[in-house]
Amino acid sequence: MSTITPITRLCVGHRLSEASVFNGIVHLGGMVPESGATDIRGQTTDVLAQVDAHLAACNSDKSRILRVQIYLANIADIAAMNSVWDAWVAPGHAPPRATVQAALADPAWKIEIVVTAAQR
Repeated sequence: MSTITPITRLCVGHRLSEASVFNGIVHLGGMVPESGATDIRGQTTDVLAQVDAHLAACNSDKSRILRVQIYLANIADIAAMNSVWDAWVAPGHAPPRATVQAALADPAWKIEIVVTAAQR
């Protein structure tokens, strides 16, 4: 008889969960800034802090990131976003990453980040 591998969901809401873990892989939903009142550097710092917190809650960390998707409301913000990203990313552990321009759900948001990582 086969065993069903459980799916763990964190911060479950009516419409979405902020994270799920399946078979040792952490999937973070699109992380967006808590406030749209700051510039791209402030919003990127905010979102990366959320990524750190969610990964920790899922028994992972930024050195275990497998893949990142970054959505920018304005691709012209990429240099400023990269300055924050470069200071944050774990040395020697830069993950595969795609960065694209996209219309975000709230016009005040400048960035949204989706992360897939392995548990420790």
